[in-house]
Amino acid sequence: MGIDFEKDRPIYLQLVERICGELVSGSRKPGDKLPSVREFALEVGVNTNTVQNVYKQLEQMELTETKRGQGTFITPDSSKISSMREELKEQLVDRFLNNVEMMGFTQDEVLQTLKERSER
Repeated sequence: MGIDFEKDRPIYLQLVERICGELVSGSRKPGDKLPSVREFALEVGVNTNTVQNVYKQLEQMELTETKRGQGTFITPDSSKISSMREELKEQLVDRFLNNVEMMGFTQDEVLQTLKERSER
């Protein structure tokens, strides 16, 4: 199948972000087993070395654990996932506010628009 990747960013980082997004959204849960390196590489249409880098990065982030002979699993420690979720939220808000300010909008204008949207 494959994914359309952004050309200006490393593929492995895009895949790390994808898996982090699945953790945040709840489509992957603590303790879930990830596909094997080979299966995931075929699924997303990349080289197995790229997926190995993805899994290595996730393990360094303490979001996964590799069990020899069994595979790679999402950490059962939900506090690590909660912490990553908060970090992602902060990053998204920072990027959003930076973009808003670059366009000349004030935070008050944005807050008003968000309030109006939530009342719909």
